[in-house]
Amino acid sequence: MSISDDDRPKRLAAHEIGCDLTLLSVDELSYRVKLLQEEVERLEEEKKKKSAGRLAAENFFRS
Repeated sequence: MSISDDDRPKRLAAHEIGCDLTLLSVDELSYRVKLLQEEVERLEEEKKKKSAGRLAAENFFRS
């Protein structure tokens, strides 16, 4: 019994900025778009936290 390409689990790789996209399927592109959107959201949340912390420290030391 052999395993065909269709039976193998699909390997979903992380996206590398600037990589060649020509060999990716629509599903792989969709996965990478979702992955990057989630990462942007994570980065924005961290930015908000750091900005709030910085503002709090500035306000504390101005008093």
